[in-house]
Amino acid sequence: ISDDVWIKMLNKELKYVHDKGYLQRHPKLQPKMRAILLDWLLEVSEVYSLHRQTAYLAQDYFDRFMLTQEDVNKDYLQLIGITALFIASKIEEIYPPKIFEFAYVTDGACDMWDIQRTELHVLKALDWNLCPETPISWLKLYCQVEAQKDDENFLEPQFSQETYIQITQLLDLCMMDISSLDYSYSVLAAAAFCHFSTFDVVHKVSGLTWESVSHCVRWMSPFVDTLRSEAKPQIKNFPKVKADDRHNIQTHVAYLDLLERQIDRPDCQHSPVAAGAILTPPSSTEKPVNP
Repeated sequence: ISDDVWIKMLNKELKYVHDKGYLQRHPKLQPKMRAILLDWLLEVSEVYSLHRQTAYLAQDYFDRFMLTQEDVNKDYLQLIGITALFIASKIEEIYPPKIFEFAYVTDGACDMWDIQRTELHVLKALDWNLCPETPISWLKLYCQVEAQKDDENFLEPQFSQETYIQITQLLDLCMMDISSLDYSYSVLAAAAFCHFSTFDVVHKVSGLTWESVSHCVRWMSPFVDTLRSEAKPQIKNFPKVKADDRHNIQTHVAYLDLLERQIDRPDCQHSPVAAGAILTPPSSTEKPVNP
């Protein structure tokens, strides 16, 4: 990978600031509400076969938007979240779902006009800065650098899809805990990679020192232990998705249950998450038909 590309990616880490402290600006909100919202967005992403990068862009937009606001009521979280996913899909997807499809999955809670109005609000608040390097983009880069052989096209994925989806599941679970915002996205991806490789490999592909990732690696350990008690994720088939792109499609498992179980561990100090959901998940895996 060229030095120019690497420097541009690192500069984005400085430009796109995220901070879990935004909750102090919203006294009516709790960490569990964010977790429930993100879990629902992952579910919507799977329903519409959206890419992992799209879901992670939506998470980034949501968290950065909330950093610019004050005293948001919990009743608006679903609208902000689905709008963030709508914007992200237009950035990342070749064929993004239509706005009425995003309204549809809210089961009447948000209509198209709500989403359009909120879209403008979010774009202005983010100053149209919509292209961060997410944990997913960093992870894909690390995996590709590690698997790269001299005579192969760098743009063609060389890494194991099976290992990749295990690491992404770990990132998904970690991302739902607001404490993940304590870390830069490059460090989050490197720490997750560490749990499936050696630090020597991670250092080789990321250039990061042990001092810069060790705290995050330790923070992730209870999440890893929780996932180890589950069956390994399997690569899913999606209609109209090619076999070599399946690992890039966002999937959803019972992340709230996993988070609850992980937080119940005696060695865990994480944000509390309630099991009760406040959002309406998609009722099926079928997309609505055009009216």
